[in-house]
Amino acid sequence: MARINRLSTRLSNQIAAGEVVERPASVVKELLENSLDAGAGRLDVEVEQGGVKLIRVRDDGCGVEQDDLPLTIARHATSKIHDLDDLEGVATLGFRGEALASISSVSRLSLTSSADHSGAGWSVQAEGRDMDAVIVPAAHPRGTSVEVRDLFFNTPARRKFLRTEKTEFSHLEEVIKRLALSHFEVGFSLRHNQRSVHALKPAGSEAEQDRRVAALCGPTFIENAVRVDTQLGELRLWGWLGLPTFSRSQADLQYFFVNGRSVKDKVVNHAVRQAYKDVMYHGRHAAFVLYLELDPKGVDVNVHPTKHEVRFRESRQVHDFLFRTLHRAIAELTPADMKQPGAMGVTTAAAGGFAMDPAPAAPAGGLRAGEFREQGRLHLYDQPAGQRPAQVAETLRAYSAFHPSSAPSPDSTDGAAAEYSAQEIPPLGYAIAQLHGIYILAQNQHGLVVVDMHAAHERITYERLKTSWQEEKVRSQPLLVPLSMAVSSREADFAEEHRASLEKLGFVIQRMGPETLLVRELPILLRHADVESLVRDLLSDIVTHGSSDRIEHSINQLLSTMACHGSVRANRKLTLPEMNALLRDMEITERSGQCNHGRPTWSQMSLAELDKLFLRGR
Repeated sequence: MARINRLSTRLSNQIAAGEVVERPASVVKELLENSLDAGAGRLDVEVEQGGVKLIRVRDDGCGVEQDDLPLTIARHATSKIHDLDDLEGVATLGFRGEALASISSVSRLSLTSSADHSGAGWSVQAEGRDMDAVIVPAAHPRGTSVEVRDLFFNTPARRKFLRTEKTEFSHLEEVIKRLALSHFEVGFSLRHNQRSVHALKPAGSEAEQDRRVAALCGPTFIENAVRVDTQLGELRLWGWLGLPTFSRSQADLQYFFVNGRSVKDKVVNHAVRQAYKDVMYHGRHAAFVLYLELDPKGVDVNVHPTKHEVRFRESRQVHDFLFRTLHRAIAELTPADMKQPGAMGVTTAAAGGFAMDPAPAAPAGGLRAGEFREQGRLHLYDQPAGQRPAQVAETLRAYSAFHPSSAPSPDSTDGAAAEYSAQEIPPLGYAIAQLHGIYILAQNQHGLVVVDMHAAHERITYERLKTSWQEEKVRSQPLLVPLSMAVSSREADFAEEHRASLEKLGFVIQRMGPETLLVRELPILLRHADVESLVRDLLSDIVTHGSSDRIEHSINQLLSTMACHGSVRANRKLTLPEMNALLRDMEITERSGQCNHGRPTWSQMSLAELDKLFLRGR
């Protein structure tokens, strides 16, 4: 074996560059993060040939003092941390102090900066084998400019791994998108091959933030998203949550930021998937732009060289907070919250943000768990005329204005006047017809509403069954012959340790040996399920995540099937009052925008869209 030698400065920097500098996008990310940490209010980025030939970043931040310029390209030199306590609560985007040194080792880098408004600055670049810094005077306004030319010119093997110019630029643009989404107070501009790509002004107000999100994520996203903003202790989650019906075939419109840092985290991804699972069509992905704020000491950002991943010190607490917040926000979405086509901004349930006070699901009408025979009926109009609730009378009055010839008589509406204004029209309007026994056609103040009556009633029935089941709680049934299972010793230990939690879920499991479990009782609704597989999955979840929702998921699947069979079928003729009753139920039922399988239950066509079909106004 050869003798141990100390590596040269350039070689050690190039080894570090293997972790930090993967492609031009990595260079842009490091440079922009340094500028943001310097308090920049505007960032101008100019690139050529996808960033391989040239990357130029200019900011108006605090600048660098002349004496500190040699340290900017030295390894592990930084102004952002000084001791271990700083590392345990990092509040800046960059802190390792090796980015510029690594970049300068695989490119021709020059940095020019001025720390005052005199217009005089200094420029630094590294030369020679030992990368000695050379400083010369240069004219420059307050701030810093970094120019990176000929990336990987001295490491041809690395350059061969670069993709086409278009691909490299798309990665670079994505980096700027993420930083622009996480720093609304900063203006960004991007030029590629002398062509302007983005020119984003600082966005202070909510309307300006909506416009920036629309510019970066597309206007369709902002039209199909709602704002969320909720806080619990030191945890705050805010941003834009895409409607379940605005799903994607790929997870390409998912932006999550922790204290302003764009991250991809397993805890976050799992919480989001769990929140959408009851409304998302299989194989689809949610769209969102969300921001989590917490104490910097509650998150470790030093677990990955590129800082794409983080580790939460209380991951269970963060997961539960994310899941509850998103799950509740999705459940509270009603037709009144849905965005109307063509408008900019976000329609919220209440002024000033998303309403976090839930509208409760429709009650189960006195049913107990297991008594579902009446769920297929619409009860709202079964009462005699004199006992109908006020909302029924209002529905019939409004209906009379739409259909004076075929409307119920004034007596059936308690004799009230049939007058209403556009503001009194409910979000889904009033039924005007039934199409082929499948769809309900309704008119609201925006235009035409088309409702899939089976899908809508299926969701209403499903939510009522869940409410009824939750009120009844979990009931267990003893097995005539207890089921013996061979498991690992670790799973047996967990089953014994979490015995009380398992009993709350309806399972009575007894340990009979080092690697043997005996299932004595199980939830009554799951008596026909594959008990052994369910218990194994349950224990696997508890071992991996510390908890499990397998039981709830299995019961919900069963209730979903029962709701499907108990809902109105196609080709069933509904009366207009029954159709209106279904529309009113949809407006107060959680998750009514999607059926149990994730399909949309209704669609809106505006008058403008209808006019366009028939060339009206041309």
